[in-house]
Amino acid sequence: MTTPNLSQPPRKRAVISSFIFKSPDEGQKKPQVALFRRSDKVRTYRWVSMTPASRAPAQPSNNQSHHLAPISGSIDPNESPLEAAWRELSEETSLNCTSLSHWRTGKPFSFTDPSVNREWTIHPFAFRLKSTGEGGLGEKAIKIDWEHEGWQWFDPDSIVDNEEFGGVPRLHESLRRIWFEGEMNERAAEVLAAGLDRLQMDHQSGSQELTAIALGVFRDIVVQTRDGLDGDWWAMVRMAAWHLGKNGRESMGTSITNALISMLSDMDGIWQQQTSEEAKWDRILGAIDHHLSERKCRTKKIKDAFVSYLQSTFSSSDDHQQKNRLVIMTVSASSTIRDSILDAFGAIGNVKALELRVLESRPLYEGVTIASSLYSQFKSQFPTSPQNKTLEIKIYTDASAALAATDVDFLLIGADRISNTKGISNKIGSLPAILSAKHVQPSIKVLVLSDLEKVEGLNGEESQSSQEDNDPMEIVDGWNSQGVKGLPVLEDGINASKSGDSNARVQVKNIYFEWVPLALVEALVCEQGVLNKDSIRDQSLRLGGVINRYFGEL
Repeated sequence: MTTPNLSQPPRKRAVISSFIFKSPDEGQKKPQVALFRRSDKVRTYRWVSMTPASRAPAQPSNNQSHHLAPISGSIDPNESPLEAAWRELSEETSLNCTSLSHWRTGKPFSFTDPSVNREWTIHPFAFRLKSTGEGGLGEKAIKIDWEHEGWQWFDPDSIVDNEEFGGVPRLHESLRRIWFEGEMNERAAEVLAAGLDRLQMDHQSGSQELTAIALGVFRDIVVQTRDGLDGDWWAMVRMAAWHLGKNGRESMGTSITNALISMLSDMDGIWQQQTSEEAKWDRILGAIDHHLSERKCRTKKIKDAFVSYLQSTFSSSDDHQQKNRLVIMTVSASSTIRDSILDAFGAIGNVKALELRVLESRPLYEGVTIASSLYSQFKSQFPTSPQNKTLEIKIYTDASAALAATDVDFLLIGADRISNTKGISNKIGSLPAILSAKHVQPSIKVLVLSDLEKVEGLNGEESQSSQEDNDPMEIVDGWNSQGVKGLPVLEDGINASKSGDSNARVQVKNIYFEWVPLALVEALVCEQGVLNKDSIRDQSLRLGGVINRYFGEL
């Protein structure tokens, strides 16, 4: 082993650590986790180098190649940690998304190993092994390569960081970051696990609704931990908040994280007050409940800002002053847009007719749902009256975006995330709709309606860059129901992709979100009015500092 040059600063290296879980067997309450025993064909350096200096031998010993470990490996340049995790799983176990589902992401952590003069950053992940009932092969799908001499299942609570257990260094530290059940009492852990499952499975609700769900779960976790208000409790509730933002629906996790950070800011200090524990609990729960009730007021502020923007736009334009018809196009399942359009229509007195053009939003057809909701809401809000307000809704296929944009005044989209560098993350189809609209209707104004919770904090811990690729059967089922010709042939190619046994394969991609550059947006309307790019950057920096304060050292 080469002696490291300690006169140089430590070299940095990022690696992934992926744990494979399987559902509890009959009679068991907890899932089991697989650990793989390193073979003697693997260079021991990879793990010896990650051993603290006090334990690092000068030369590899006989048993080091037989340590128990998760699936691990380096992160290549231009590769996200999650992409690296999937690559290593495929290379070392032959498992892919047909056999596994990404379950949880752990908070990365770093440490320096003076014995090799390196600073390691570990990115932990948890994956669930799909059973035969879920379309997988279960344990039969695991085919280890030459890097391992065997593997076995373990109770996750039995895994510890000591030499007697035989695990690689920092094994338990990596595991605990995705197996929070070992860090919390049983009741609180059950609440968090059930809450994460609910968020992960909800593909209908927008980020506002999902954030409300996450905040309710967080409140229940706090209630279930009323057995201490010490530093360990504070670290535990902060880690629970981090998991809710990261492991529910990460594509919509920005709003959840920012809302929870706001709660933690109010809770911080209360738990350290020099008063009775009963008084502290009352104040903590009161602060949480205040946030839950305050959210309802924010939606009204966004609606008021949208109304103000439309009124000023119409009053400053001669063309708009002569119009009594407002034409709006949308591609969004945003509840903020749904709740704002009719209020804005009612507030512009000289506009008597609203034509709403909605893209259907395949594969779950949220556009159809929002059109239905707006039609019903209009019938209730604007019955026959002296106002003589009329509504015409036109639903277009997603591919008809260019046709739908003709003569449109405003194109409205919501936001699931707002980045100072990437732009607006929203429902797939937003970008082609905007590009088509600006081509056929150059005068169109693209507006984003969102609250400030959607702004990503710049804190050095980036979201996974990979896209949220969802169940392709949501698309295939639609083809089945329509009796699409040639589908059986395509299904043969889809099955070939799952097995990997053919040189001709078919993949069906079902991606939910995409980025819209800020340069394509005329205005971002929020509860504080209209934001520009500088305002977004300032908000990102402020949020990044608060996020680092509460999550940085976890």
